[in-house]
Amino acid sequence: MRQVVLDTETTGLSTAQGHRIIEIGCIEIVNRRLTGREYHRFLNPDRDIDEGAERVHGISRADLETAPRFHEIADELLEFLTGAELVIHNAEFDVGFIEHELSLMQHPQPAITEHASVLDTLTLAREIHPGQRNSLDALCKRYEVDASKRDVHGALIDSDLLARVYLAMTGGQTALLLDDDAGAPGVEVISANVHRLDAANHAGLDLVVVKASAEEAAAHEAMLEKLRAKGECAWDRFERPEATENAVGTV
Repeated sequence: MRQVVLDTETTGLSTAQGHRIIEIGCIEIVNRRLTGREYHRFLNPDRDIDEGAERVHGISRADLETAPRFHEIADELLEFLTGAELVIHNAEFDVGFIEHELSLMQHPQPAITEHASVLDTLTLAREIHPGQRNSLDALCKRYEVDASKRDVHGALIDSDLLARVYLAMTGGQTALLLDDDAGAPGVEVISANVHRLDAANHAGLDLVVVKASAEEAAAHEAMLEKLRAKGECAWDRFERPEATENAVGTV
């Protein structure tokens, strides 16, 4: 299954007030594995950015003067998204802005549902954790996803964090792209700014070892005795070194 975790940054909160997308970031997941394939673009909105929005993402209009317009990257974006399940936190916001941009350029298929399905992780989190805070920051803390490098909101870094939160929230064990996978066949980065996914850090991992009780050990031995009565018991080769030595050369 192919999924694309997506996030946007905008000039403000409402398309009705003429606000536009200024950054879009996507992270690919295939069969619950972060593949390392990304899509990332900054966009020139041809308008001012609200002060409140700029405080959130730290992007100024001057930063975007040489960036492409949305209509210039629309086809490559849709190519990346098509056929995937989009994983978005508060999907109504991001989907609404993308569809607004597609409508402005009079795209023949402005509805996202014509290109991909959508899973809203905010709705999912509210179902799993009713009555609790379910912002991306809150979920990172709840699922122990390291967000320490996130000084301000950013579409690509937020997509990366959401991908890790989503995988933890829906099943725990995840497969990450390790350093040795860099440059492997099929690993592709479509991005103006290349970002590597960090290798999983297992330092300090404390494994719990549960030993069999006396009753369990006795039951185990009783079962082995039944097997021995029918012939050689393969388990003895691991528990009795001499059994392994005697078995060498036999058929």
